[in-house]
Amino acid sequence: MTFYHVYMILLLIAMLGLAVGSFLNVLIDRLPNGKGILGRSHCDHCKKTLQPQDLVPVLSFMLQKGRCRYCSKRLSFQYPIIELMTAILFVATWSHFSNIGVNMTAVYLVIVAVLIVMFVSDLKYQIISDELQMVLFFASLYLLYLQWNAGSLDLIERFVHAFVVMTPLLLLFLLTKGRGMGFADVKLIFILGLIFGLKLGLLIIYMAFISGGVIGTYLLITKHKGLKSKVAFGPFIISSALLVLYNQELFHKLLGIVLP
Repeated sequence: MTFYHVYMILLLIAMLGLAVGSFLNVLIDRLPNGKGILGRSHCDHCKKTLQPQDLVPVLSFMLQKGRCRYCSKRLSFQYPIIELMTAILFVATWSHFSNIGVNMTAVYLVIVAVLIVMFVSDLKYQIISDELQMVLFFASLYLLYLQWNAGSLDLIERFVHAFVVMTPLLLLFLLTKGRGMGFADVKLIFILGLIFGLKLGLLIIYMAFISGGVIGTYLLITKHKGLKSKVAFGPFIISSALLVLYNQELFHKLLGIVLP
């Protein structure tokens, strides 16, 4: 494949990511608030129904200088940021996984898209909807099926590993009666255990607790949060999972040294 063909494919993947990112913005604000996802998009301020020219990813935001075309109120930077981030992660996912087959790569694109919505929803509303959990679960099952069909996976072993990975958060949830850990985080880490397996799954938990502890300490010191304030743990799990996703070989090697 020539450089030109690779460039065109990555450009198409980036454009797909921008379009998907626009849809993810809809999911981020509607699912946690119990709203349907099929209705027309509208301005958050004046409620005016947006036209196609208002919905071109990133470009509409730039041309309208970040303001609604109808009421001139400022729009959230969330919209272009999510669109650009989705495009970047889609390109990274395609570049990293396209050599293992189109089907597996497509599943990873779905997984990444769902994780983006979960990250922002939990950060913004402290809610990870069951609908997102189900989509991620079924995507992980299809990924496991593809890996099992390729002879690279023991299904029963992977489910056992997922339960082991889930156990620390489940115990924390039970011991604190839900005050120290939400059950949505428990379900999320189980699914990530299915996707990544035992060692990488436990590594994700470790990294999430370390990063969460550092950020939590910073927020306490700077008085942005009090001792009784809640800090969503999902974003730390998800950011750790994405970091591991794109560096699996590196982390496998490091874990092989520490845990032979």
